[in-house]
Amino acid sequence: MKRTLEQQVHDEDAEQLAVFAKALGHPTRIAILNYLEKQSCCYTGDLVEVIPLAQSTISQHLKELKNAGLIQGELNPPRIKYCVNKENWKKAKTLFKVFFDQHMEPRANTRRSLV
Repeated sequence: MKRTLEQQVHDEDAEQLAVFAKALGHPTRIAILNYLEKQSCCYTGDLVEVIPLAQSTISQHLKELKNAGLIQGELNPPRIKYCVNKENWKKAKTLFKVFFDQHMEPRANTRRSLV
C-alpha cells in the first residue's frame, strides 16, 4: 500500500519526536539543557561544578543529548564546548506543542476521569 506524502511526513515527525522524548527522559538531561539555555555554551567541567555527578556520568548524558541532536559540541582540544542546537531545539518544542495540542483537546461526550 502506498503512503501519501502527508503520512510519510507525519511518520518522520513521530519518529523525531520519540528521539527527542527519549533524550529528555532523564532529569539530569533536563538539568543540562536548562543550564545550557541560560549559558549559551559551556564545557563538561562547568557542568560538573553545578550538577553533583561524576564527569563520566555527565559525559554520558551529554552524549545522549548530542546523539538526539538537541545539543552540539565543538572540539577545543583538550575540551569540548557544548551548546544547545537551536534549530533542533526549536523543532523539538514545535513537535511537542503539536503533539500535546492534538491530544489535550477535550473530546465531545468523553468524561475525564483519573480512575
